[in-house]
Amino acid sequence: MSEYSYTVVITPEEEGGFTVDVPALPGCHTEGRTMDEALAMAKDAIEGYIASLIKDNQPIPQEKQPAVLTMVKIVA
Repeated sequence: MSEYSYTVVITPEEEGGFTVDVPALPGCHTEGRTMDEALAMAKDAIEGYIASLIKDNQPIPQEKQPAVLTMVKIVA
């Protein structure tokens, strides 16, 4: 069994809730009503994505170094 780490990008939505994208896994997206739910859904989505790759004998993408994301506010 191998261990993988992936960067997830969590975006708050204007109408509420959060969307989650996993850049290293094309098409791996999910959402949640709260931040905690969004993170749990991200873990489930990543596990399902990897399980599908394993089932289809496809290589599993690996991030060499997870991204560090931060928000920078600019007042103009």
